[in-house]
Amino acid sequence: QVELVESGGGLVQAGGSLRISCAASGLIFANNYIAWFRRRPGKEREFVATISWSDTTTFYADSVKGRFTISRDNAKSTVYLQMNSLKPEDTALYFCAVASWYAASPNEYGYWGQGTQVTVSA
Repeated sequence: QVELVESGGGLVQAGGSLRISCAASGLIFANNYIAWFRRRPGKEREFVATISWSDTTTFYADSVKGRFTISRDNAKSTVYLQMNSLKPEDTALYFCAVASWYAASPNEYGYWGQGTQVTVSA
């Protein structure tokens, strides 16, 4: 069983930065991947970025590549998403999730947090 709690969301102006966090508790294995997804208003949940729990492997959606950075602190069991050069279209509810392997489909993720809202004003 894994529990995920997101935090750090808020309101930021376009061009600004924000870092959101995902604190994990429970059993996370070396081959697991921790991902960020988001659900924008009126849209389906979409993949943002993912990171291996055991090495530096990361993957990003094209829409955030070069602006967002995913990282983790194993000692704190926390994954971060540093978001720079934010755009109004980044406004969304951001979720973290755990999967047994790399995947961009939300169907592959068995554990989810409740989400943290990020709002980017124009």
